[in-house]
Amino acid sequence: MEEYKVTVATGTSEYSGTNNYIYVTLVGENRQSERTILDNPGLDFCRGAVDEYKVCSPAPLGPLLLVRLEKQRYWVEDNWFCRYVTVEPPGGGPALTFPCYRWLIGDVKVEIREGTEREPCSYSYVCLSRWAAWASGIPKCIDAKTEADLHQDVRFDSEKRSDFEGSLHYYCMEHWKEDWFFGYQCLNGSNPRMIQRCKELPGNFPVSGEMVQGSLAPRTTLDKELKAGNIYLIDYAIMDGVPTNVIRGKPQYIAAPLCLLYEHPDQGLIPIAIQLGQTPGLDTPIFLPNDPPLAWLLAKIWVRHSEFQVFQLLSHLLRTHLLVEVFCVATLRQLPAVHPVYKLLAPHLRYTLEINCRGRTQLVSADGIFKRVVSTGGEGLLVLSQREYKVLTYRSLQPCWDFQQRGATTLKDYFYREHSLMLWDAIHSFVSGMISVYYHCDSDVVEDPELQTWIKDIAEEGFVDVPTFGLSNELKNKAELVTLLSVAIFTSTAQHAATNNGQFDWCAWVPNTPCTMRHPTPTDKDAVTMEMIMDSLPDVSQTCLEMAITWHLGRPQPDAVTLGQYPEQYFTEPQAQEVIDRFRKELKDIEEHILSQNQGLELPYLFLLPSRIENSITI
Repeated sequence: MEEYKVTVATGTSEYSGTNNYIYVTLVGENRQSERTILDNPGLDFCRGAVDEYKVCSPAPLGPLLLVRLEKQRYWVEDNWFCRYVTVEPPGGGPALTFPCYRWLIGDVKVEIREGTEREPCSYSYVCLSRWAAWASGIPKCIDAKTEADLHQDVRFDSEKRSDFEGSLHYYCMEHWKEDWFFGYQCLNGSNPRMIQRCKELPGNFPVSGEMVQGSLAPRTTLDKELKAGNIYLIDYAIMDGVPTNVIRGKPQYIAAPLCLLYEHPDQGLIPIAIQLGQTPGLDTPIFLPNDPPLAWLLAKIWVRHSEFQVFQLLSHLLRTHLLVEVFCVATLRQLPAVHPVYKLLAPHLRYTLEINCRGRTQLVSADGIFKRVVSTGGEGLLVLSQREYKVLTYRSLQPCWDFQQRGATTLKDYFYREHSLMLWDAIHSFVSGMISVYYHCDSDVVEDPELQTWIKDIAEEGFVDVPTFGLSNELKNKAELVTLLSVAIFTSTAQHAATNNGQFDWCAWVPNTPCTMRHPTPTDKDAVTMEMIMDSLPDVSQTCLEMAITWHLGRPQPDAVTLGQYPEQYFTEPQAQEVIDRFRKELKDIEEHILSQNQGLELPYLFLLPSRIENSITI
């Protein structure tokens, strides 16, 4: 008899263990082993356990192809999470590792391939995930009405589920009225991707040099500053005509402002002109810093209100959550768990499907929180998302191209730009190193049928009906694969952190970033009063709910896995481990640079510290 030593590792999260029957069969090129029940004296498969067994075969199996695990009910159903199986062949040769990292639910058989294998396998791969359209005109999502419809493999662990269902904002409260603080948030707030260099004034924003002369440095003009590249624009045209919400029978209001900003040599980036609509006219005045103080304050509040809609629905929900869900679904559908791209992406897709399902049912549904408290709740949020999706481009998801396209490469104190570029370079280098372990030349990418089916699913099913997106349905070389995977990982980590993690800091003092406005935009600068401002801002109930939801979504998560940490060891090859170690070293260097840079700053920017970035979108 040939005797194989088999080690089985059970998950470490709560309820991972099982008291059900577990069987194993080793499948080799020559034959299969006996179907063996795994049963040692005492308790097997406890949480965190690593149990050893002996599996026999009357003759050599030949090179091992896969391990077949079976779970059968004993008295009551008891799900089991298997981390991995290792097999040591007779004679004490090197052990082979078969990564599993999935739940076995019900009476089920699971076949897992050896961890270093890359070539497609002849046996079938069962796909349990389907595409669905939550709404037209936005990326497709997982076919699940609620999180309860998801497979346990992509559900929250029990600790995370219990917590989900179970600072800087003080600084904001003190300084929110100040122009420099307004400008700082345009660079380093929760929506730092809107600002763009203004080479010439838009035709629908008739700002004259005389209007803003008092806001400029001495001995200069608006024309000179435009030519020097010191004038910037934030344009919320996408908000124009979006349907508005009705809350408790009362209509809510939105605006589509244009905001002109100036990089002052002494004061930094400051707003110098605001128009609260896209069509200039008597009822759409241009607000200026030298207007009555309450009029200028209310104009800035209206801009920040538009900022709330755009950052929550577009920068946060659409451009991180929904975008990454496309990669989640395609990866589950098309790649076996042993595929190197699956193993590379899996830690960066953890929990994203469940949090997105919860978002669709609890936040942006017809009766969700946005409908109860946000001015674009209901139909408006879908219209806004559809507009953004139509103009979304693959290139804009790559930070180096994004900053160049917006002309935002020279802005001072743009910490978001500096830190995100450092993180992009680190992630791109990491992905390049990992891909080079498994794909030695461009033809390896072209000739990988699983990979080509995966990209086809992403481009043709996930990002459907977006002709300007610019993502090919085939991968022609390693460089294209590396860029695509870098986009997926950067978006699920650094980009999500930049938009999500500071939302309580910027929104807890609600006048700084109000979720709704209860009166129309002002048409007469001299008629603005404090009573008008208070009547326009969210009421007490809306204020409390905005504070609660931004705290809940923006706070550190209790079971967070930070960027670059991989507790589930999908990769077993020494070369892959070396790449991971280099990645961690680079992240440590970035951490030290950011901490050193922020020493002594009155307003530190720490949202992109690697130690504060989660490895995936979990909230």
